Amino acid sequence: MNIATPVTAAADTWTVAGKTFRSRLIVGTGKYKDFAQNAAALEASGAEIVTVAVRRVNVSDPKAPMLTDYIDPRKVTYLPNTAGCFTAEDAIRTLRLAREAGGWDLVKLEVLGEARTLYPDMVETLRATEILAREGFKPMVYCVDDPIAAKRLEDAGAVAIMPLGAPIGSGLGIQNQVTIRLIVEGAKVPVLVDAGVGTASDSAVAMELGCDGVLMNTAIAEAKDPVMMARAMKLAVESGRLAYLAGRMGKRRYADPSSPLAGLI
Repeated sequence: MNIATPVTAAADTWTVAGKTFRSRLIVGTGKYKDFAQNAAALEASGAEIVTVAVRRVNVSDPKAPMLTDYIDPRKVTYLPNTAGCFTAEDAIRTLRLAREAGGWDLVKLEVLGEARTLYPDMVETLRATEILAREGFKPMVYCVDDPIAAKRLEDAGAVAIMPLGAPIGSGLGIQNQVTIRLIVEGAKVPVLVDAGVGTASDSAVAMELGCDGVLMNTAIAEAKDPVMMARAMKLAVESGRLAYLAGRMGKRRYADPSSPLAGLI
């Protein structure tokens, strides 16, 4: 009798731009009380990648508290991002500076259209992706939950597609599961939900849709207990991934008894 080897979180890896990771959770470095709390939440999350807003977080000035003193870039992959950029030029300039400061080429690109919704400007995002890819960057790209736009980004050189689940910092959870699933089905690069996660169940839903990972910041940093929430997110991502691999039961319009009704006494 053949017994299938159980899938474990440790054995289930994913790869982006030639780098392989075990954890499918990516966490941010903003909104925490301090760097120490950020580091504690990172450890509880089990994440191997942290996003860093290079325009806001100190990673190069030794005269001020530095994130690198609390989160070792030799042990955790730093993913510089362009948070706060509203044009392709600003985003490209920011990432060029990040590469000069830390040698990073795996980066997270986001070009926002307006301050109220923080929705991505897809025209500027696509233009920035093309230029960054030509310059040797490996951009993981924040985008709208549109399968056509996602494909264009992939063709332009994006190494990962990162559709929003809901507006940044909203905590509303995934608002359109249909389009996220379509993006997953059509992509040849990793797909990660980025933005909108509010609690652990949102992370599980993203993974059950077949996403390769989930990125979040506010959901952990603004929890009443960020370290405990980080642990919850770790377990939710792993659980959702296992559920996706297991293959959920089909949905039915009517009840179906767990035990056969035929032959009842």
